[in-house]
Amino acid sequence: MTAVRVKICGLTRRPDAELAAASGAHYGGVILAPGGRRSIDLAAAAEVLDGLPLRRVGVFVDATVEEMRRAAHIVSLDVLQLHGSELPETAQQLRSEGRWEVWKALRPRPGMDLVTELRRYAGRVDGILLDGWSPSAPGGTGTPFPWEAVAPHRDAIPPRVSLVVAGGLSPSNVRAAIELLRPDVVDVSSGVEDSPGVKNADAVTAFISAALDAVADPFPRS
Repeated sequence: MTAVRVKICGLTRRPDAELAAASGAHYGGVILAPGGRRSIDLAAAAEVLDGLPLRRVGVFVDATVEEMRRAAHIVSLDVLQLHGSELPETAQQLRSEGRWEVWKALRPRPGMDLVTELRRYAGRVDGILLDGWSPSAPGGTGTPFPWEAVAPHRDAIPPRVSLVVAGGLSPSNVRAAIELLRPDVVDVSSGVEDSPGVKNADAVTAFISAALDAVADPFPRS
């Protein structure tokens, strides 16, 4: 298994982004969908991430192609994360229009044919992000998805498409998620916070350390 990468999402403050970068995170995520507890505008997002050695991820929920294209240029995004009901054709169009990657979020739940959804998007995106489903919000709720039920379908994701695991991760469980689901990226927001948008420094460093240690140690701990 190759080394897992870490994304710290829901960044709203410059010191938190600096901490994530200094602690070994690979991605910094900003919520550009309006109305969320961690939402920030384009100018604030650019300021939070400016000059840091993090790949910049912008999270959108059913935004128009033009809105996402504009945001990508203003914030210098490396990844556009589609967290709503965006169609495969929308993802493919965005992917063809810039240097950025496109990730599509799926939220496994009872009654959803996950394999069919994976096949719909797998050839049109660079990454599939699995998140927990909640009726209260499209993401950022700290809700896990059913890992055990999803794990048998891991190989339905083509090798060229990254698997990003999110939803309810924390320093205490990220190792187990990595060992079971074999993700390329682990993504955390609420699991390392004191309050929405305010990261806890100890939790951020512990999460990153635990994620990297899970790959570095080839012998699972009992």
